[in-house]
Amino acid sequence: MIDFAPTDDQERFAEAAAAFGREVLEPAEIALDKEPQPQRVFEGETFWQVLGQCFSMGFHKMGLGEPYGGLGLDMTSTGLVWEALARYGPGFAATLLPGAATHQLISLFAANNTELLERYVYPYCADTTGRKISAWGSSEPNIGSDGSNYEDRSVHHHTSAVKKGDRWILNGTKSNFVSNGGIADVYLIFASVNPADGLKGSGAFVVPGDAPGLSRGTAVDKIGLRTLNQAPLFFDGVEIPESYMIFPPGEGYPMLHNSIITVGNLGVGYLAVGLMRAAYEEALAYANGRVQWGRPIREHQLITEKLFEAHIAIETARAYLWKGSWLVKTHFPGDLKTSLAAKIYATNRAIQVTTDMVQVLGGYGVTKEYKVEKYARDATLLPIMDGTNETLMIKAAKLL
Repeated sequence: MIDFAPTDDQERFAEAAAAFGREVLEPAEIALDKEPQPQRVFEGETFWQVLGQCFSMGFHKMGLGEPYGGLGLDMTSTGLVWEALARYGPGFAATLLPGAATHQLISLFAANNTELLERYVYPYCADTTGRKISAWGSSEPNIGSDGSNYEDRSVHHHTSAVKKGDRWILNGTKSNFVSNGGIADVYLIFASVNPADGLKGSGAFVVPGDAPGLSRGTAVDKIGLRTLNQAPLFFDGVEIPESYMIFPPGEGYPMLHNSIITVGNLGVGYLAVGLMRAAYEEALAYANGRVQWGRPIREHQLITEKLFEAHIAIETARAYLWKGSWLVKTHFPGDLKTSLAAKIYATNRAIQVTTDMVQVLGGYGVTKEYKVEKYARDATLLPIMDGTNETLMIKAAKLL
């Protein structure tokens, strides 16, 4: 029988995340959002103090196995926490996602590589400073939506990896939109080994953040999620050990890439639900107190419709994400079509819901005095994150 009841542990995790979000994430994120120079956000102390607190709470290692020092939570449990964190600090929640994914991939595909585990996975799980944050880089200036074009062999990563003795030499550029690109301690980089094989000629490489020849660009100045560092990466003769390739080129590349987006898109979907909740709860409170034409505006039919449509969107998106998370738990890495559909639905609805909640507040909705304008700006990024919804829809439709 289908059961939507969270366990006692899941409820405790979500409640702890919500309390942390209210007390710590929200005030910090609102303050950092107002910084006109995005690079300063990541050069100041506030961002790192808050991220360190996230690590101290264990939010960075929820899905990692207990043998590594992680919490060993399933995707549904982590999803409940991502939603709760995103309700109050979507930028910080988005910062935690790629770090968790990168280290999970290292622990999965380098399970027998003691050096990588001891250098990166164990220290990451033990970290309480936030400085062990990580990132993964696939997209490039000319390889964006084409990143799923596995069949056209003329399409390949232009970041190259060339074997030289027992070393790999990396050269090239990753796009402006590498999440945590400017601040990561370690990277998982997709680079072309055999360009004649197209994207299937790419491998996955662990690249230390302090590797000579690796440089980072400045943080992109974005409309929303301004506490999520996104920056380009440049590789100029970066040398790494042979064993730092954790996934080789070949026919398995689409499986690796699809596994990443199957799980990653669920995370983005949970961010969308958290943002919808934030905007909806803010607008509902306002509509209860704002009186026009002799009664609270929530009693006016068109406002009531907007509020209830928001409620429907939140509940529907969450249910779809729970199904996708259940599939990850029962049939790892889950069902690609379901994950893509859940992410597309949740993020598209987040645009509509946050915009409608701005409208509920009327003129106040577009002022910095109220938070709904920030939620609307933040939501704008989500249909693009981890693949544009247009591209993902084409990809998912082929699986019907």
